[in-house]
Formats: sequence, C-alpha cells, structure tokens
Amino acid sequence: MMTVQQIADRLVELSRKMESTQAYRELFAENASSHEMPGIPRGDVSGLDTLIAKSEAYDDGMTVHGIEVTEPLVYHQFFTVGMSIDVTKQDGDRVQEHEICVYEVRNGKIISERFIYSMS
Repeated sequence: MMTVQQIADRLVELSRKMESTQAYRELFAENASSHEMPGIPRGDVSGLDTLIAKSEAYDDGMTVHGIEVTEPLVYHQFFTVGMSIDVTKQDGDRVQEHEICVYEVRNGKIISERFIYSMS
C-alpha cells in the first residue's frame, strides 16, 4: 500500500503531465468525492466514474497552454498542492486559474479532493 507521501508525489507527477484520468484510476478510491467552491453547479460529486467524467468535461472545454503544480505538503492523512493553469476557454478568453487542492487519503487511496480558488 502506498503512503500518503507516495500518493501525493505520484499525483503531482501525473498532474504535471496533464494525465488526470490516469491519476483518478490509479490513486482514487471507487467512492471518492470531489468538492468545488460553494455555488458551483454540480460542484460536489462522488464516485470514481463521475469524478473522471467531470475532469474530462473540464479538459474538453478548453485549450491548455501550461500547468504548474507545486510540491506537495503532507500532514497525517492529508496533502495539499497549489495548481496554476493557463487556458483558453471555449469563448476565446485566455485566463490563468490558480487554486489550492486538498486531498484526504484513507487505506492507500484518495477519498476526497477539495478545490479552493477565488470566485471573482
């Protein structure tokens, strides 16, 4: 079974390669949950297939020019990373999005992810 540090390091590695579907399949529990900021439509979802579908829909909606992922900070069963992504959305707007991602691990798998970002 992987340690929290090993899971965090592997998530960072896959995120930097923009291999989010691989990260979900490899590192997340079947009943994992995902949480966006309050007020985001369908921001709270659960189930591995639902998380993968949400991630792939996000990826399909834009062109990614670059991604930056910090080294993880691990504390007990939690870890966090900072992520910045430079994208062009479907409407043609190019934006840089920045967020803190918090993950909880139990029994060698990520059971929840929470994204924290500015709503302005």
